[in-house]
Amino acid sequence: MNANEPAYATAIARRLENLDRDTALALLATAGFGRVVFTQHALPAIRPVNHLVDNGQVIIRTRLSAAVSRAAGEVVAYEADDLDAVRRLGWSVVVTGTARTVDDPDRVARLERTLHPWVDQPMNTIIAIDTELVTGVRFVGTTPD
Repeated sequence: MNANEPAYATAIARRLENLDRDTALALLATAGFGRVVFTQHALPAIRPVNHLVDNGQVIIRTRLSAAVSRAAGEVVAYEADDLDAVRRLGWSVVVTGTARTVDDPDRVARLERTLHPWVDQPMNTIIAIDTELVTGVRFVGTTPD
């Protein structure tokens, strides 16, 4: 334990649980934001964005001119979590899949009503990330024997 670490942070015994796909997606749906990972100039890039889970896809809004919008048609990753840094408990979910621009006008209109950008800029592009690979872990406290 280092000097900046609260003593009670390490006093809890923990174990790591792997999450099944349905549980991982359900937890992801409760998160207010996450991080989209994509390739920019042949290197990994990460951007924090808010999202929602819709019809088994992770949905984000962006600008047409944003780097992440150029990831349409490419494989990307999306990570979200809810971690308690003091107790060191919580969960993390990673989705890997193809990013696709949402073009259906009815779906675009519905998603624009439900997914509001955090920044005060026009977000004129909606990206849907297929959930081809879903993994998740939960850090849980254990009771002493």
